[in-house]
Amino acid sequence: MIKLNIHNYFLRHMQVMLYSLGQLWRTPAASAMTVMVIGIALALPAGLYVLLKNVEQVSSQWEDASQISLFLQHNTPDNRGKQLAEQLLSWPDINAVHYQSSQDSLAEFRQLSGLDSLLDTLPSNPLPPVIVIQPEQGQNETEALQALLERLQNMQEVELAQLDMQWLQRLRSINQTGERGISILAVLLSLSVLLVIGNTIRLAILSRQTEIRVIKLVGGTNAFVRRPFLYTGFWYGLLGGIIAWLTLLMTLLFINGPVNRLATLYDSQFMLNWLSGQMFIALPLFGTILGVLGAWLAVGRHLNTIEPT
Repeated sequence: MIKLNIHNYFLRHMQVMLYSLGQLWRTPAASAMTVMVIGIALALPAGLYVLLKNVEQVSSQWEDASQISLFLQHNTPDNRGKQLAEQLLSWPDINAVHYQSSQDSLAEFRQLSGLDSLLDTLPSNPLPPVIVIQPEQGQNETEALQALLERLQNMQEVELAQLDMQWLQRLRSINQTGERGISILAVLLSLSVLLVIGNTIRLAILSRQTEIRVIKLVGGTNAFVRRPFLYTGFWYGLLGGIIAWLTLLMTLLFINGPVNRLATLYDSQFMLNWLSGQMFIALPLFGTILGVLGAWLAVGRHLNTIEPT
């Protein structure tokens, strides 16, 4: 008897599920417009999330590339500069040190710039000696790097201490701001999906008031009346999530070529991370949850006001 009841229970739910899908099929234009609105609302924060993850993927390749350049006083002798480099190498928070004299700096600049004739007219070498410091891997945190930078800046022979990867730290801060912004946008668009589905279900309830009254008149419970509307919200959310996933894939496919060409120009092996597997699960699932929740809220608000007279 229990097995029979369970079988009947799932059979009724399957019938209502297919009936709700048939109701959407009977109004293809209106249903398609609602599904497209839901899909676009879900695709926008998902696309920004994928973009942010790719930016983080690029920046993570430079996690260990933080360097500090010490520009010494112009009159610092080479022997003192080398001695200072050896002294810094003994610091526990410094991994490697490279000393470059002013003559080496000028020769490097001459080679890279191609301004030989202009450099020959200079009365003296304007470039100072430089010590390039590679911090320990554990010192890549912003606070530790800043503390090390201040210690180096306070040295007597140092004219300027510059953190070469400050731009990367700014990029990480921008990424964190972007994450907050995407979260806020996702919440707002999720609320818009709830409103769209809730309003659609509300119109469906109003158009079937007579049918609902008849069902209640013959003994139908609120749960029985609620079921097809919940499955309608289920289909709206599921189909909207699939449309969002397809929209995201087409957008990434459209920009994949220019991104690859840009990476080639910079001699980079960067490949666009599509996150298609994660989004294929997340978007339909999230859309389904929003669809059922929006339908539940709409039905719960309007169903009790419809009673047989």
